[in-house]
Amino acid sequence: MHMKTFLAVVLVAGSLCAADKPVPGINSRTIIVGEHERHYILYLPKSYDGDKPLPVVIMIHGGGGTSKGALFETGWDRKAEAEGFIVAAPDGLGKDPSKPGNFRTNPPTWNDGSGRFAKNQSGIDDIGFIAAMIDEIIAACRADAKRVYATGFSNGASMTFRTGLALSSRVAAIAPVAGALWITNAVPDRPLPLCYITGTADTLNPLAGGIPKTFTGGVALGEGVPKPPVQANIDTWISLIGCAKEPVSTTISNGVTKRTYAGGLNGTAIESYFIEGCGHTWPGGKSILPVSTVGPTTDKLNATDVIWEFFKRSTR
Repeated sequence: MHMKTFLAVVLVAGSLCAADKPVPGINSRTIIVGEHERHYILYLPKSYDGDKPLPVVIMIHGGGGTSKGALFETGWDRKAEAEGFIVAAPDGLGKDPSKPGNFRTNPPTWNDGSGRFAKNQSGIDDIGFIAAMIDEIIAACRADAKRVYATGFSNGASMTFRTGLALSSRVAAIAPVAGALWITNAVPDRPLPLCYITGTADTLNPLAGGIPKTFTGGVALGEGVPKPPVQANIDTWISLIGCAKEPVSTTISNGVTKRTYAGGLNGTAIESYFIEGCGHTWPGGKSILPVSTVGPTTDKLNATDVIWEFFKRSTR
């Protein structure tokens, strides 16, 4: 099944007149996709002037999260300011899309292909939303269409995988953090570089796969479907882009192992990072949820820094 069949016709709300033009700093943007109004945060660095095409990093929040929370946890807005690129952080929809998202009563999630969450989630066109968001950013900001990247955490990481499969003609590289590749019967239009990061103490994205649990062994909110083993996600991507099956492994710091799979089609490669003792958190970032739920944070690796260096080496 080809992922293009999932794309729906979208209508961008409002015209891109002078009043709609984004400005440096935080911009709140709304577009209409199918029957739903969708929201995203757009961050432009102070150096933005609309003349020089800048790269775009899409940061997709985890299940129950928000665009604002994702930037707080990961620091992608601060990285964009320091390095001079654009960040877009979209918001998922809750089980009742007509109501505001709430972590416990109406948690925003993504249609990542797993069918884990709301029964109506399979009818939500999140790929159409991300595609429309990319189009709007390129038009409104004169962004560099050849340097659009996607990253995400947890459910957002799974959505990042799906975005890479469906939108490889628009995205130059992807970097899922602590998430699963649920769709295994689709082929991207072009081979896409992958950077994958996870913690060895992550019980919500367990290395060996299985039912996600909280760090203290409780039932995870909304998680009732067994996850595939982490290596299975990587192996699937190896087959998609034709990398070497055996990696070159290196220890880059105390407790951090990097595995590189080279030789993919069109010079693509996979980099994976395993962080000893890190729970279900964004490495080097801030965690909003308690340790009892997600496990410990880590400063052994800064995922935002590592991912940006990876993205800088990729162009479409």
